Parts: sequence; structure tokens; C-alpha cells
Amino acid sequence: MSALEAQSEEREALQSIYEGDENFKEVDATTFQYKYGEENNYRSFLVELKWGENYPEEAPAVNMNTFYNRHLLPAVKEEILKVISAEASQWLGCGMTYSLFECLKDNIDQLTAGQPESAPVVAIVDDGVAALKISDADADAKKKEPKKEQMTKSQKRRQWERTDHKGDRVRGWDWVDLVKHLSQTGSKEDSAAAAESAAATAAASPVLHPLNN
Repeated sequence: MSALEAQSEEREALQSIYEGDENFKEVDATTFQYKYGEENNYRSFLVELKWGENYPEEAPAVNMNTFYNRHLLPAVKEEILKVISAEASQWLGCGMTYSLFECLKDNIDQLTAGQPESAPVVAIVDDGVAALKISDADADAKKKEPKKEQMTKSQKRRQWERTDHKGDRVRGWDWVDLVKHLSQTGSKEDSAAAAESAAATAAASPVLHPLNN
């Protein structure tokens, strides 16, 4: 029997044996996978066997570097490979894929003894010292303060001209023009009376002149 004929018969046998087994997967005509343990369990793993042209006269290639095995420790992978190699050497010339899968199933506790049950907790350390962030209340307050608007030179000059050049406002800088104000808010009669009153007040009041003139 040729290697191709032997592989064809074994493929049919595997499909029949593992029918309905969700842990078994036929990737292609010469590549098969079997998953051990519960999904997402840190001790679960997946074994992939690939037949070469001369299989079963030679052992299948074993792949333990699938993405599913990303959590496995290197020592655990090595132990699994060692067991598969020892078992395969006893079945050369015969269909051995089922035997290899079942051998691992029978020794799963021993093979995963060195694998932790959960992911280890890793502390991030910088130069041997754990970094702590200390909150600075003053600094936080400064960050929250709104930025003051920057005035242009012309704006600063106009503001300076409104003062006595010592930083103080000239008396009367914020006085309201009563005549104009009343003319906008009152009736015509009220506006006329207010205008007369404002004129009389203005006549009685001394005229203010800036001190620097």
C-alpha cells in the first residue's frame, strides 16, 4: 500500500472516530488538530499534526506554536513534544494520529503539571522603583484656571489713557450721560424734564479737568 492510500484510509477513520467531537479539527487533507482542556482555561492547549509525503513511514510534524498556545510555558511545550516523539517512534509504518492524540489525553495532568492555573500577575517596575503619581492640588487648580486674554498694544494704550497714568481711574470715567440715558428710556415729557434737570445740575457743578493737563 502506498503512502497516499494509507493516508486516505486513516483520514476516513479519523473522520468517523471524531465525528461530533468539537475538540477535533481537520484543517486540510494532511493537517489535523486536537484541543485539550476547557476553552480559555490556562492549562488547555492545542496540538497540530501534519503528515509529510512519506507518512506513516515517518512521524508527522508537530506544531505547538499556534496562537491558541500563546499562554503555554516553553517547558510545558517541550514536555508535550517529547511525549509525542516517544510515542510516534513506536508506531512508524502504521497510522498513528489517533494514537498520538489519545496518548496526550491520557497524560494531560502530568503534561500540564508545570503550567500555572491562571495568568501570573506582573508588577510594572521602573528602574527597580514603583512609580507613584502624587496629585498636586495647586497644579490642578492652575490647570483649570481660564487663560487671560492677551491685549494688543493699542488696547493697552487706550486703557492707560483712561487712567491718570498711575494706574488709577480718572474721577467721572464711568459717569452716565443722564440726558442720553433718559432720552432712551423715558417718555418725551420725562426726557424733557430730565434734560432740564441734568442741564441745571451740570451748570451748578464745577468743570473737571485732568490733573496732567
